[in-house]
Amino acid sequence: MTTVGLCLPQLGGHVTRGALREFVETAEDLGFASLWVQEHMFFPHEPVSGYSARPGLAIPQAYRTTLSALETLTAAAAWSSRVEVGTSVLVAGYHRPVQLAQRLATIDVLSEGRLTVGFSVGWSDDEHQQVDVDPRTRGRRLDEMLDALEACWGPDPVEFSGEFFTIPTSDVRPKPLQSPRPRLLSGMRSAAGLRRTAERFDIWNPASGTLEQILEIAEQLQQQRPPDRAPLDVYWRLFVEPPVVVANLRTATVDELADSVGRAQDAGIASVLVDANFDSTIDSPQAWAGLPKRLAPLLDAAR
Repeated sequence: MTTVGLCLPQLGGHVTRGALREFVETAEDLGFASLWVQEHMFFPHEPVSGYSARPGLAIPQAYRTTLSALETLTAAAAWSSRVEVGTSVLVAGYHRPVQLAQRLATIDVLSEGRLTVGFSVGWSDDEHQQVDVDPRTRGRRLDEMLDALEACWGPDPVEFSGEFFTIPTSDVRPKPLQSPRPRLLSGMRSAAGLRRTAERFDIWNPASGTLEQILEIAEQLQQQRPPDRAPLDVYWRLFVEPPVVVANLRTATVDELADSVGRAQDAGIASVLVDANFDSTIDSPQAWAGLPKRLAPLLDAAR
């Protein structure tokens, strides 16, 4: 059965502690399977990069306020007991492996093994500049980040030496509760990113594309999988209202979203993730708190 997950309230300035907690608790009580965060830092007034690496495309206004990813996810993990909690996605270039390994392992321990870790390479040169990272190295950095994280999450003592990161012989703890590590999710769509996805990740969750396009690429990824790896799970991201109107992205009613869930189930999609962070009708904490009930028909479609 296709499961249905929700992206947590993070954007737009209307998120309060009470709204976030009610959102999490209601989503779990209703039967949503997972809760997800994304990662962005700030809203540059004169950006170097167009939104989503599209030259000249304005960054959506919702990004003027963004709750940080791992703190938001930690709160969701604490206020829930059953749902999967995950990142879709962290930008690898914004992090260093020892600190990130500790933070993610802590969430996995405190959530009792419910964490999924999603990565991509990002699109914002402005945000990479804030962490003194050359965005032209972002693919190589992601590859090395994965190697270093797996070393940190493996047996002690840990030792690692690479182009970007060096870890002296040391103990790095805690280890994740899940063994050998939490599942890894990829949000990448470039040729190099798809190669990485097939070789190293457990889940593919692109941020755009029609169902037909996603299924076609997913079939190619399955053929590229190393023979010792389990089949790649595919998650489909749906928007209540998209961040920008391009290609197949448009505002969808609850009935239309439910229809998409049914199509996903027929196609064998493992999970549908619904993102309402760009929904212009969410203009108060109360609107955020009530969103899981508003989207409850999607659970009926999945059943």
